[in-house]
Amino acid sequence: MKIINSIVLLFFLGFLSNEAICQNIKKPNVVLLFSDDQRLQGTIHALGGNEVITPNLDALVKSGTSFTNTYIMGGSQGAVCVPSRNMLMTGRNLFSIGAEGQVILPQNVTLGETLGNNGYSTYGIGKWHNDKASFNRSFQNGDEIFFGGMSNNPYNVVLSHYDNEGIYSSKLSPSNEESHRKGLHSYPKHHTEVFGDAAVKFIENYQKEKPFFLYVAFKSPHDPRVLPEKYKAMYDTSKIKVPINFMPVHSFDNGELKVRDEMLAAFPRTPREVKVHTRDYYAMMTHLDEQIGNIVEALKAKGEYENTIIVFAGDNGLALGQHGLMGKQNVYEHSIKVPLIIVGNGIPKGKINDNFAYTFDIFPTICQLTDTAIPPTVQGQILFGKNINAREIMFYAYRNFQRALRIGDWKLIEYMVNGQKTSQLFNLRKDPFELYNLENNSKCHLKLTEMKTALTAQKKIYNDLN
Repeated sequence: MKIINSIVLLFFLGFLSNEAICQNIKKPNVVLLFSDDQRLQGTIHALGGNEVITPNLDALVKSGTSFTNTYIMGGSQGAVCVPSRNMLMTGRNLFSIGAEGQVILPQNVTLGETLGNNGYSTYGIGKWHNDKASFNRSFQNGDEIFFGGMSNNPYNVVLSHYDNEGIYSSKLSPSNEESHRKGLHSYPKHHTEVFGDAAVKFIENYQKEKPFFLYVAFKSPHDPRVLPEKYKAMYDTSKIKVPINFMPVHSFDNGELKVRDEMLAAFPRTPREVKVHTRDYYAMMTHLDEQIGNIVEALKAKGEYENTIIVFAGDNGLALGQHGLMGKQNVYEHSIKVPLIIVGNGIPKGKINDNFAYTFDIFPTICQLTDTAIPPTVQGQILFGKNINAREIMFYAYRNFQRALRIGDWKLIEYMVNGQKTSQLFNLRKDPFELYNLENNSKCHLKLTEMKTALTAQKKIYNDLN
């Protein structure tokens, strides 16, 4: 009888063990795809970008939920993507990440850490524009890592292999052997393809012991927009439309008219030059879209697509001739509104969600979708669920001289440059391209007063001292 009982007990324990393994495997994988300098406006065909070719992003739109009022909170330096990526990884707002966001503070738990501590295998690929120590804190492994903001040549980009000790050099050594030992290397291939190929390789080699968190941070469509000619050839420059809000020059000093991004086109801006920049921007998007398609196909081939949450988002937008600007160092819609698409089992398909969201809401949302406890350091809000508390007010900032507020259809921007204060009031429902400043419209006096009061209140809430 004892022998029989022992056999039954072993069988029962084995059943529990196998059941636990099955439950672990059923926990969804997470693939977070992050683009560089991609505004929402015009960059995804299925979301109104009639001129751009993005069949794979279109398929994600059809397969999931697209959040069409997603914003970055702004930037505390000209390299806006530094604080933006910090906010993404920590789920914290612009005024709570420390200084200008270069270093992800040790006390701010990252998304990778959170998932890694909850049974996930975490893997990072591509651009990391924060401190190197936080990369290893966020990911248990990775490859083809680019530490920095941009490179002058999209080919032969200097990359790092993952180092368990977190020791990464910044430059290739004259000695190939020494460089190889330090993990530094480069390929005569475009960085978009390098990162895409690395992601596909990871998926193909995935062993299924744990669910995985794969972060792929592309460097496209950021300049320099050098890429295979076949993608540019897909666009007829003469047929690309000049933006409705194109201006040769910005109408006043916004405090950042001569920053690096603004020097990428001549002054005054011309329709012809803006068309060329836009064509190259679209071509970069099509090139990027192809890699996204490869990653999705790899998931399907591996049998993991149905058990994977795919999140696609961008770090900040770009002007490209709108308002006489070229860069992202401003708080106009073209520079702070970014794409966000979430695809996965149980997520509504083909749905457009126009609730206000920040990109730092992605962190808690992924936690919710993976049944992972949200760390107390996270300040973002979940985007799914019956009882979500949708945002009613959006607050934006750029450095210490631009602040903006959106409530419903109304948006106020205030500038303080060299002691000169300038205000802009827009009704985005009637004027989505922010062309008509209603500050001096007598019919909008009460609305202007209301918005200014609300802006002051938001500064206090976020402990914004500027």
